[in-house]
Amino acid sequence: MTLTENLPTRLQHYVRLMRIDKPIGTLLLLWPTLWALWIAAGGFPPLKVLVIFVLGTFLMRSAGCVINDYADRDFDGHVERTRNRPLAVRAVSPAEALALAAFLAFVSFLLVLQLNTLTIALSVPALFLAATYPFTKRFFAIPQAYLGMAFGFGIPMGFAAVLGEVPAVAWVMLLANVFWSVAYDTEYAMVDRPDDLKIGLKTAAITFGRYDVLAVMLCYAATFALLAVVGAMVGLGVAWYLGLLAASVLAGYHYTLIRGRERAPCFKAFRHNNWVGGVIFAGLVLDLLSR
Repeated sequence: MTLTENLPTRLQHYVRLMRIDKPIGTLLLLWPTLWALWIAAGGFPPLKVLVIFVLGTFLMRSAGCVINDYADRDFDGHVERTRNRPLAVRAVSPAEALALAAFLAFVSFLLVLQLNTLTIALSVPALFLAATYPFTKRFFAIPQAYLGMAFGFGIPMGFAAVLGEVPAVAWVMLLANVFWSVAYDTEYAMVDRPDDLKIGLKTAAITFGRYDVLAVMLCYAATFALLAVVGAMVGLGVAWYLGLLAASVLAGYHYTLIRGRERAPCFKAFRHNNWVGGVIFAGLVLDLLSR
């Protein structure tokens, strides 16, 4: 076949490699960024900044997925959930994957260049965290905490883009996001635990062992407690706390899903975190609109 004839199939492989067909990761990355932009702006942020961060979130999440699959290309074939990924079945070469990740990161950087100097400077550690996270599963006992920093770095960047500085509240929000990421990604890791044990990868689900469900719920509690502190620091009102209460109810629902430690319910709980992020954002928007 000619290259042109292979192009549609090749693009399908790239779509799967970037997880465009599975937007949950983009949403979990986007919600904390939106929290930060709205709090920093005291309402709707500048449209240019919002568009750049939404597009950048999509691009960097896609790049992170590609790097993740590159790092795990020799492991994914042994895991039930990932055995058919493009790199695992050799539908895409490692060199292609690296080129695709580099292109996505480059386009994202071009977007960041439209913002102020501090935001551009913060994009460097953000890129480092996103690129190195997949490799932490070799030696970190709880790589999900590292993921939380990578997924949450849009928070200080968002404050920098709007305010030209990163106040203390941004770092409290980042810490809250770390706990949230440990909670939802432990649910995710519980799906793969039997396979991860066989191939020697480290995850929070393995580290927490029989206390995994308790650890998830404690991480949710820490998340909401820290976000309540955020509300106090910036003077948010009742709607913000009602949003946190609604998120706590959803976390309680997750307990009913993960307590049996079965694959499908645990994966459902992970995906359901989109609603957790969404109700918190809804509470924030309503609170700011009511002022």
